[in-house]
Amino acid sequence: MGTLLQPLLLILSLALFQLVGPVPPELGVHNGALAPCPSPAHCARADWAVADPGSALALLVPVVQAMPRTTLVEQGDGYLHATVSSALFGFVDDLELYADQAHGLLQARSVSRLGDSDLGVNGRRLNAVKAALLEPI
Repeated sequence: MGTLLQPLLLILSLALFQLVGPVPPELGVHNGALAPCPSPAHCARADWAVADPGSALALLVPVVQAMPRTTLVEQGDGYLHATVSSALFGFVDDLELYADQAHGLLQARSVSRLGDSDLGVNGRRLNAVKAALLEPI
């Protein structure tokens, strides 16, 4: 019984341990744009043409806030930064949205803080955000 309990305790301990990782230094708007992805294996980046980027961003704030395990970190001046934690191990991803008024774009970026691959999680997250943007009101 003791040999079965040890792996279970290890799994539970890991599940409770948050794998946060360091805050990426490239977060934010630089020269009018979000940063490019360092690697498509653990990052997704998109530009969506919209009539009013500020209104599009405002529409998405409650969508982002309603996402499971999401914390709004910063919001203002046409920029939103949120962190999203994975369900099992608490891996943290950074989600950014930027209302690029000059180009009529809503820029979006989602990047994992740790690991070499996100198994497509960041791309799916951006697809869900875009789908919410396209839903009729």
